[in-house]
Amino acid sequence: MYNQLDQKDKSVYDKRWAIVSLASVPLIMTLGNSMLIPVLPLMEKKINITAVQSSYIITFYSIVAIFLIPLAGFLSDRYGRKVVIIPSLLIAGLGGFISGYAAWKMQSPYVIILVGRVLQGIGVSGTAPIVLPLVGDMFERDEDVSSTLGIIETANTLGKVLSPIFGAALASVIWFLPFWMIPIFCILSAVLVFFLVKKPNKKDPPFSIQCYWKNTKNTFVEHGTWLIAVFIIGAALMFVLFGVLFYLSTVLEDNYQIEGIKKGFYLAVPLAALCLSSYLTGRKIKSDIKIMRKIIIIGLFMMCCSTIAIGFSSYFIYTLTVFVIGGVGIGIGLPCLDAIITQSIEKEVRGTTTCLYSSARYIGVALGPPATAILMKYNVWWMVAVFSLVGLLAVFLSINKIHRKAA
Repeated sequence: MYNQLDQKDKSVYDKRWAIVSLASVPLIMTLGNSMLIPVLPLMEKKINITAVQSSYIITFYSIVAIFLIPLAGFLSDRYGRKVVIIPSLLIAGLGGFISGYAAWKMQSPYVIILVGRVLQGIGVSGTAPIVLPLVGDMFERDEDVSSTLGIIETANTLGKVLSPIFGAALASVIWFLPFWMIPIFCILSAVLVFFLVKKPNKKDPPFSIQCYWKNTKNTFVEHGTWLIAVFIIGAALMFVLFGVLFYLSTVLEDNYQIEGIKKGFYLAVPLAALCLSSYLTGRKIKSDIKIMRKIIIIGLFMMCCSTIAIGFSSYFIYTLTVFVIGGVGIGIGLPCLDAIITQSIEKEVRGTTTCLYSSARYIGVALGPPATAILMKYNVWWMVAVFSLVGLLAVFLSINKIHRKAA
């Protein structure tokens, strides 16, 4: 088989099972969160909570991750990626177990469900965000890093595609069954990572906190302008994505009376477009950061146009088409942002930098659903205006900031 491979592709081929194992981490973490979105309206009825309260089931999980992801990045830089990823997967699984048990046994489980979600957020802070720098550690060639990150981002988006279908299917059996699947997923992923991902040889001794802080500070002194722009753009994409998903999940039930697995399939359509575009982009971008920047700008314009178009019609096919266009725009932007960071930041602080980026993305995840729930109480144009302004801010930053030093 090796004889049929280009020598440059041999490194990726040799590590194919490690890549599959790492791809399982964002896939499973996404399933553990996003599959709850189509179930939120049902949860509101089952445990008698409001739409804003149900959005906190997503938000609390994300808020914890925002603050702990940088700490996980530091620990992964100092002690190793696997040392952080595997225990974090088990903690996330424990959080899912607690939420599921509360929903099963308690008459008023809402508070304990949130406690479980907080614990799950603690776990997720040391999982998917650590995968990005680990991919950067595994390969020498930027092209290998970009293509593998495309696979990782595709696994992330594939999780988003499967989530509404899987979550709706499980909830149609027992409404809290999605919670119980989280520990099963996490244990499976932990086993894969433990056995199939080889621990990189660390030749240097662990560095001190002072040295670590100095390196991180120097990184932001050198790259701060474009790096902060990338952080904000990532947060903007996640804010719009999770806000739109929350909106679509609610509208499908309230306006079109579409529920259950059928609703899950409709939610999966724009996410499938996001997944496919993310995969193809990751395969094509190689190591040219200038091309990545152009793709990000195109994707952001597509996202802005689609959000503006939401307000012009409530016709079902029109609405779904608009969301597909927005999904493509978000999908082509995400792998470019991942690759820009991993290719531009030194390995010594790559873990922390990518984790700070992941924290920024989780800010968008945390704010999207509750902001949408509040804005939906008013005219739909309020939601459109907020989404569009966030998108235009991201466009401005991508045009004026990213290219200055990253390229």
